Amino acid sequence: METNALAASYSLRSGVRPSSSVPLPSTHGLPCKQRHGQGFLLYSFRDSCLPASRRAGSSVAFVPRAAAEVRDGRPSLGGGEGGRGRGGKRVLRQSQAHTTSPSLPVKEIASFAVPAGALLAVSFGMWIVFLIQEIGLPTDFRRIEKTNLLTYSIAVSASLLTSFSVHASLLVHLQVRYGTANLLLQHTVLWKVAGKLIMPKPKGSTSEIKKTPSLGLKWSFSPGTNLLSGGAAKLEKESRQKLNEFSKELRTFRSVDLSGRNFGDDGLFFLAESLGYNQAAEEVDFSGNGITAVGLKALDGVLQTNTMLKTLNLSGNNIGDEGAKCLSDILKVNGGIQKLQLNSSGIGDEGARVIADMLKENQTLRVLELNNNMIEYSGFASLAGALVENKAIRSIHLNGNYGGPLGAASLAKGIEGNKSLRELHLHGNLIGNEGVRALISGLSAHKGKITLLDIGNNEIGPKGAFSIAEYVKKTKSLLWLNLYMNDIGDEGAEKIADALKENRTITTIDLGGNNIHASGVSMIAKVLKDNSVITTLELSYNPIGPDGAKDLCEILKFHGKIETLKLGWCQIGPKGVEYVADCLKYNTTLSTLDLRANGLGDDGAVCLARSLKVVNEALTSLDLGFNEIRDRGAFALAQALKANEDLAVTSLNLTSNFLTKYGQVALTEARDHVFEMNEKEINIFF
Repeated sequence: METNALAASYSLRSGVRPSSSVPLPSTHGLPCKQRHGQGFLLYSFRDSCLPASRRAGSSVAFVPRAAAEVRDGRPSLGGGEGGRGRGGKRVLRQSQAHTTSPSLPVKEIASFAVPAGALLAVSFGMWIVFLIQEIGLPTDFRRIEKTNLLTYSIAVSASLLTSFSVHASLLVHLQVRYGTANLLLQHTVLWKVAGKLIMPKPKGSTSEIKKTPSLGLKWSFSPGTNLLSGGAAKLEKESRQKLNEFSKELRTFRSVDLSGRNFGDDGLFFLAESLGYNQAAEEVDFSGNGITAVGLKALDGVLQTNTMLKTLNLSGNNIGDEGAKCLSDILKVNGGIQKLQLNSSGIGDEGARVIADMLKENQTLRVLELNNNMIEYSGFASLAGALVENKAIRSIHLNGNYGGPLGAASLAKGIEGNKSLRELHLHGNLIGNEGVRALISGLSAHKGKITLLDIGNNEIGPKGAFSIAEYVKKTKSLLWLNLYMNDIGDEGAEKIADALKENRTITTIDLGGNNIHASGVSMIAKVLKDNSVITTLELSYNPIGPDGAKDLCEILKFHGKIETLKLGWCQIGPKGVEYVADCLKYNTTLSTLDLRANGLGDDGAVCLARSLKVVNEALTSLDLGFNEIRDRGAFALAQALKANEDLAVTSLNLTSNFLTKYGQVALTEARDHVFEMNEKEINIFF
């Protein structure tokens, strides 16, 4: 018989039990494990467990018994007193009288209930096992009595509650056997008692215990720290006091550095008011403070009214494209800020586009820094379009982006139509030979005066160096050229050297890390014989060796105007440093000399010390770091400092060498001696 039909064929009066002749629901629909699984020990409350007033009306008293199998696979519920099943075991006997089970109110049950946790687990387990007995599952008393009742109860409940068909069979049978109202009432009572203790509280429900409102600002004053979200009033007071100090700086000092304070968006909103009415600060550094696009909204209305602020640094804050848009909308009508720094700010092509739109309207911004962002070809093209219309920008920084050859080519077109640009920083954009050729074409057609060109670390080879050399020959304005960390080699160095013979404007040239050897350096050295304009020459990270050092130093003895010479990591060794030391005896212009990581050792240090004893009023900074110098070399340098009281050296770097405390003490005493004799300070770094 179907379950719903079975339910409809009986009278479901509360508390009335059907006769034993009523067929029970079949267990055919139960899972195999439930139909043929092991039996479970059944307990029930005896009448003695209830108050005397309740025992009279009770007609059910269950005791631990075993259920015998019958032929249809269900345990027998019938039989007379002492009835036997097929297995010869006692069967469960219960009264079949038509009696009404009394209704038990919630308060009365709760008054004698055991602690809620135990009541819930044991009673629910007994209820489940009782249901198993009622629907006909076999049990084995001998096996169950050795097992923890609670464990089996939980296991059975978990198994049964996963099957909808079992739910239906249990409910229909219990409605028929014990009455719907009485069953549901007792079941509801049990769960209400335990539910208050173990069931989770639904979201949105009210409670008499209210959470303490969060106190304090959710930011800290030093990098890497955070105030507790529920901080006490004392923390809030300290936070506001610190912000008040920052605010006072904004109103007092011309240049304010609030970088790395990590005050976040909340702190910026607090400080924005002071910035709006500021009449003192011209340079404000908010870099590295955890500011996002949300916080930048605090500047809306502030930068429009501020007339004093000229430099705003927001680098190191992850404002992204959304923040770039917010800031660009503000700066469209700003007439004060001349330098905007947005380095490492998570800006992509979309952010570059909105900044470009701002540049088309803003005519006061002079310097724009967008280094180390995620701007690609599309962003470069947008900025190129802005350069055509903008007549105020002087310097644009795009180092460490992803322009590539196409980005450089598109930017070149924008440069052609621009007259105001003076500095172009494209370091680390992988533009290659093709990109540099297109860029140089745009620079050659530029109607303005480019004074600085940074195209280092761009995979430029000898072919790219040829294009650069052609531009160097023609330019009448370029002062600073950076080709650092490319790969122009000796061939490219020769082309650059030829161009420098005709150029009379470049004062600083960086050729470091370009795989230049002695032959390439020799070509550059010959240029210096007649070129008196170049004052800074960077040749570090080139394997020029002792021969290259010799060719260079022979020229610098009596020619050229080099003031800063960098030869770090050039493999010149003790032999090469002899040429350098000899040059120092005669050169009168060299003030900064970098000889780091050349394997000089003690012999090289002693050689330099002999030259330093000779009067040399030019050299002020000497860098000998990473040179395997030990105490013997340190003693020689210390004696040179003492012997030559007129020595101009004010900075001596000996970091990352092998000095012991004896060598360090010798140099320290020499430093103190010079100060006592001439009141001249020498900074020595160990």
